[in-house]
Amino acid sequence: MDLSKIMSISGKSGLFKIVSQSRGSIIVESLADGKKMPVFATHRSSVLEDISMFTNTEDVPLKEVLWSIYQKEGGKALSIDLKADGEQLKEYFETILPDYDQERVYASDIRKLFAWYNLLLEHDLISEPIAEENEEEKTAPGETEAKEEAPEEAPKTEASKKAASPKTPSKKEKKEDNTDQ
Repeated sequence: MDLSKIMSISGKSGLFKIVSQSRGSIIVESLADGKKMPVFATHRSSVLEDISMFTNTEDVPLKEVLWSIYQKEGGKALSIDLKADGEQLKEYFETILPDYDQERVYASDIRKLFAWYNLLLEHDLISEPIAEENEEEKTAPGETEAKEEAPEEAPKTEASKKAASPKTPSKKEKKEDNTDQ
């Protein structure tokens, strides 16, 4: 599940898919209605990949929580009503993540998580998370082989760097040269 292209924007409901980047903003498309809009640096936004849930031991990445919900629901939409009482939401969430921190995770957070789950499920963006440790183990041998095959280059010294690229005069230096004449 790749949540690095999906983001939440403070003050806006729903989730947004990153479409492209422009000079001073990111162009996103709403997953709810498909409308595109720019997101500027002044907007408080978070990529779902960076979000995790508080537990009593360590934080759990959002993709793992979403996968747990997916498994519990059998790949279907949530069986609990999003407008249910906060206590009912907490009880249901406890079946998904039993050791969540009840002091720092509020009913509104759980409600938002469940709404995100339904939206991601609707767009078929939920899949089993791949363990990062397995990815590192798979790429590590390939990386070492590539390093062994590549010939080592001699480190460049300051003298060789200066000899290789002559310094071009700055505007200020050009002005000084012109005034000297």
